[in-house]
Amino acid sequence: MEGLIIRELLEHDLPEVVGIENISFTTPWSEILFFNEIYKQRSIAKVGIIEEARSVQRVVGYICANYVADEGHILNLAVHPDFRRKGIAKTLVENILEELKETDCRFLYLEVRASNNTARELYEGFGFSVVGTRKKYYNKPEEDAVIMSLRLDSEMLRI
Repeated sequence: MEGLIIRELLEHDLPEVVGIENISFTTPWSEILFFNEIYKQRSIAKVGIIEEARSVQRVVGYICANYVADEGHILNLAVHPDFRRKGIAKTLVENILEELKETDCRFLYLEVRASNNTARELYEGFGFSVVGTRKKYYNKPEEDAVIMSLRLDSEMLRI
């Protein structure tokens, strides 16, 4: 999306991020969980912002990931409904992959609702594959999670 800027998640972004979280998920993260991602060691928390009229910046999406040793985990990703299908989620994932190049991360994992075909297609576009399920992982409604994995190597990271 033209004009999209990806930067670190900051404390003053939290109200907008929590707002997107609340309209995107039936069991949303709390503000304190996002706050913890800002300051947690080995955490990567980013926002996608656009400038609106009079240089006002608006958060339109976010992603949170972490890594330990050679494994990374995408924990949370959402885009405001008004800005979906514009490449924002793809850009956020690309940014995380680029940042993970700076670590010793070799494998990246995530969970996604089994019925969330849009998210699954996004991740499959990066080369993620299904490696398992977590039964009844989600509630409201109760649903299995699909576990997806991506092996990070130098060829894949040349986005």
